[in-house]
Amino acid sequence: MTSVTELITLGTAAGPAIRGKENGMASALVVDGKYYMVDFGLGCVRAAHQAGLRGQDFVAGFITHLHSDHVGELPAYLLWNWGEPVDGFTSPVGVYGPGRDPQHVRGDKLSGTKDLVSHTLQAFSYDLDIRVTDEARPEMTSLLDVHEIEIPSVEQGAGHRPFVVFEDERVKVTAVLVLHPPVYPAFAFRFDTAHGSVTFSGDTAECPALVELARGTDILVHEAVNLDFFTSMGFSPTFINHQRESHTSPEGAGRIAEACGAGQLVLSHLAGVASVEEWRTRAASTFSGQVNVATSGQRFSVTGAPAAARI
Repeated sequence: MTSVTELITLGTAAGPAIRGKENGMASALVVDGKYYMVDFGLGCVRAAHQAGLRGQDFVAGFITHLHSDHVGELPAYLLWNWGEPVDGFTSPVGVYGPGRDPQHVRGDKLSGTKDLVSHTLQAFSYDLDIRVTDEARPEMTSLLDVHEIEIPSVEQGAGHRPFVVFEDERVKVTAVLVLHPPVYPAFAFRFDTAHGSVTFSGDTAECPALVELARGTDILVHEAVNLDFFTSMGFSPTFINHQRESHTSPEGAGRIAEACGAGQLVLSHLAGVASVEEWRTRAASTFSGQVNVATSGQRFSVTGAPAAARI
């Protein structure tokens, strides 16, 4: 098998509003025939299938934060990619995501990633039981290895310096906390492979920790918001303020890419409406490298320095 790493932007739209034809936020990183998911937005199940991805090659999924537009299709993704009848996973797969929010006044009663998955299994318990007995599928409960990402202590950087969340023979995944108020925790992820690296910003305002995480990355996948669209459409000041405080303009994404020395910038999680040229031109005004405005199902080859120079 040819050794290769490929990024597939399965969905590129912010949500939960639907303002165009693009799928919701989800990406896949394919490394030597195995793949890793980042977020599970609207449409990711069909998009992954159309991209040729099958559950039998799925290794692990990584959730940046628990907004619905990033996890809404996680239940369907698991149910549609499980068991031999659909070329699905039959051995354990990992799910890595945020725990409960300690900063929220009701955070101790609201679900983190483990509860999200366990409640999914309970909600679909009838379907899961029937398919185990009727279709000889394995018990899904034994196949999901769920981890709530542990944030380092203050002495270790409190999540504002890169820390390792996963590693196998193909990838090393590091993370930092990013700025997406009022959501906490919210993560960015970097994947280092033998062929190069890809960094995913998640949802964030301009963030120094992300610059540190993404330093020298081959591809930076960064969110962007067009505030002018929301203003022109008469959205409330509260909504617009959230977009301003919790997201990044195309110019801001360009500044992050320039500061970290990214090989190329891929704009994704596009909030609001703008032309492709507007998104690109605004980001290019602050970034000297290549700018791509991603669409659903787009593929990017990852080629960079050897892993030994990065990991």
